[in-house]
Amino acid sequence: MLIRTSELKVKDVVNALDGRRLGPVTDLEIDIDTGQVKAVMVPGPPRFLGIIGRGNDYVIPWERIKRIGLDVILVEVSDAIL
Repeated sequence: MLIRTSELKVKDVVNALDGRRLGPVTDLEIDIDTGQVKAVMVPGPPRFLGIIGRGNDYVIPWERIKRIGLDVILVEVSDAIL
């Protein structure tokens, strides 16, 4: 199955362990030597009412992605990763 990065960026990432919506994919980590996608990046939580900016981005390893659906990407990540 092939998917474009532009298609990934319009899907919401949802943690299957607790149902929490993490946000859209903002970037990918790619191993240049192998061409493999190693992780997806999702924006971190907003700081103080969203006025001051955001926290660090979530880096979700590709192995944690369980399913890429039509509208969402289901991942299984613990609070230790987030």
